[in-house]
Amino acid sequence: MNEKLYKTLANTGAGSLAMGIVVLVTGMVVGVLMIINGVTLLVRKKDIMF
Repeated sequence: MNEKLYKTLANTGAGSLAMGIVVLVTGMVVGVLMIINGVTLLVRKKDIMF
């Protein structure tokens, strides 16, 4: 009975760790893309007319 519990906890921990890494990497990629887009807007600021 205890072995099932430990296996379940180990699988849950590994899954949570994997999801955390995916979320971290995704957040970093989105952040870099937002910075690049912001710099592009600042560089082309003179071309924007309202």
